[in-house]
Amino acid sequence: MENNQDYYRNAITCVSQKLGFEVIDPWKREQFFYKDSEPCGQSCEKYTFVQRDLDDAERCDIMVVYLPKLSAGACMEMFYAKRKGKTVIVISDLNPLSPWIKVHCDVIIKNFDTLEETLHSFK
Repeated sequence: MENNQDYYRNAITCVSQKLGFEVIDPWKREQFFYKDSEPCGQSCEKYTFVQRDLDDAERCDIMVVYLPKLSAGACMEMFYAKRKGKTVIVISDLNPLSPWIKVHCDVIIKNFDTLEETLHSFK
């Protein structure tokens, strides 16, 4: 998954910018760390890696989380953002979704077709 993120990240960015949102995409910073055998490898301290993601969650107003499969990092970021009072939109067709995911998001959409309409409703 780490090597094939352009499609969905570009889709989210395009729709968000079209609606006038500023996009914070941690992948632009983190993709280089995934070149080692594990995130960060020897390139950074793991705490710093996680803290930067949490800082991004603090800075956002709306978090869009794409979950084509379960991701510990995405779920933790979503949990943190929701606890901080942020709006969380999940894009996932997983069935069933964990009650933990359902409780820590505001909207679940099945695909990118309704992302623009969903984001627009939070403007």
